[in-house]
Amino acid sequence: STQSTWGLHIGGMPPKKKKTPSAGTKAPTVPPKKPKTPVKNAKASKHSSKRLKSPSDEASNGKKEKANPKKRLLDLSEEEDEVEVPQKDSSPKKIFEGLLDSDSDHETEELAVERKAKKRKLENDAVQEDAAAEMEQAIEDGDNESPFAIVTREDAPDVAVIQRRIQQTRRVLSNFKTARDPARSRKEYLDLLVRDVCLVYGYIPEMIARFMHLFKLDELFEFLEANDTPRPVTLRTNTLKTRRRDLAAALIARGVNLDPLAKWSRVGLVVFDSRVPLGATPEYMAGHYMLQSASSLLPVVSLDPRENERVLDMCASPGGKTTYIAQLMRNTGELYANDVNKARITSLLGNLARMGVRNCIVTELDGRLYPKLQGGFDRVLLDAPCSGTGIIARDASVKTSRTDKDIERCAHLQKELLRAAVDCVDASSSGAIIVYSTCSITPEENEGVLDYILRKRHVKLVPTGLDFGTPGLTKYKMFRYHPSVTLARRFYPHTHNMDGFFVAKLRKLSNRLPKSNKTDDGEDAEDPEEEEPADEQPTEANDDDGQDDDRRDDDDDDDGDDAGDSSSD
Repeated sequence: STQSTWGLHIGGMPPKKKKTPSAGTKAPTVPPKKPKTPVKNAKASKHSSKRLKSPSDEASNGKKEKANPKKRLLDLSEEEDEVEVPQKDSSPKKIFEGLLDSDSDHETEELAVERKAKKRKLENDAVQEDAAAEMEQAIEDGDNESPFAIVTREDAPDVAVIQRRIQQTRRVLSNFKTARDPARSRKEYLDLLVRDVCLVYGYIPEMIARFMHLFKLDELFEFLEANDTPRPVTLRTNTLKTRRRDLAAALIARGVNLDPLAKWSRVGLVVFDSRVPLGATPEYMAGHYMLQSASSLLPVVSLDPRENERVLDMCASPGGKTTYIAQLMRNTGELYANDVNKARITSLLGNLARMGVRNCIVTELDGRLYPKLQGGFDRVLLDAPCSGTGIIARDASVKTSRTDKDIERCAHLQKELLRAAVDCVDASSSGAIIVYSTCSITPEENEGVLDYILRKRHVKLVPTGLDFGTPGLTKYKMFRYHPSVTLARRFYPHTHNMDGFFVAKLRKLSNRLPKSNKTDDGEDAEDPEEEEPADEQPTEANDDDGQDDDRRDDDDDDDGDDAGDSSSD
């Protein structure tokens, strides 16, 4: 009988036998069952008696039952099919009994917080919609509002208010005859605009006033915005050691996202993002590429050095352009790299060694004195030291550190260096080319210097060989430059997405100096003597040539320590 009982109950324990009361034993009395309280908000069904009790009901009974969780889960699943259960009862906290009353209270508090948060969000959205509508209405109503009526605190100016005033001032200046206030002059509007732009973009008034003469209003703000945007990272392939295709494949394998730079460059690559530092890769250490801005490649492309030529880089440090010249010369001929700053010579030597340049001679000399040391070069590159107004995106200190006096001083030094560069070239050589470049966009340092050298030496401007860029300026403020300066090329950050740059290419026609001529002021620009070869005339004899006799006042001669120092690489 025992085996048959176990056989009937394979999945569990054998059933317990019911105890029958023996004779003489009193049967236990069973208390009557209490009627169950009906469940509120529930549909009548056959499973309504199995519905769970709430903690409040159990607390009223004075004790808490212990129940089987599996059974209660089963009961709950059965009730969901036939009984509409409120949302709060579906929480797992209501499934098991024995939870503290504080749990239900905490859930109630969270729901209240959520309701308050939703209410605040709706209120904020409404406020923002009202503010946007008010702004649109203010713009529509403010078309006739004078910018002088828009005031802000001087100690803590509101940028939004100032930008609104800038927009109103631009609107008036674009249609000054009809939109102006009769009681205000154009100068007052311009002064207000300069002051507001200085507050928003962080420039000194002298710099903004200079840019306003150079650009139209709409283009001015595009230029200012571009100066606050970083330029793309670019690198140049060293074809002395590798090819661009192989270098790109190696860097892509290291997690560098890049593309070819442009059609005008066969060695440039533009980097969008990188997982590794570009200045510490094995390819960089091996000299397979040089981190170099796209604009600094342009002067070498225009110079177009050939094999077995004698080439001079007058302001060579830190060596980006010098190594590119050696790369195009294929390590043949003679390449002279000069710089006046001994500290920068160290970086120049390091880059020459890393890039595998073997045809270079490094000199440390003031560029203005170089014709005394060497001459007879086929090509000379002068990347002159400048104010750096084209590289504000890389050096924000230019916004507040370059005054009109600094620009005039740079222009004076650049004229002396360019005159020396022309004297270093042999007009009878195969090239007789001088490339002049700066990382500045001010006409005093660019077209003004070219206009000066065209009157002081037998040279002419020729096409740069670059099929893009903006032509040089023939008019700026009260200045009028030689018509041929349009052959030079200007590059702007807001137009070409590269650092601001200027490139001009000159060809030397004769080694003899031109006869004396008169400036616009009627003063002698040259000593009225018989023409002499440029190689035989000392540089000191032409000190008067360095003066700003082309429609400018005299400058100081205390820039010799900075000659030959270039910062555009």
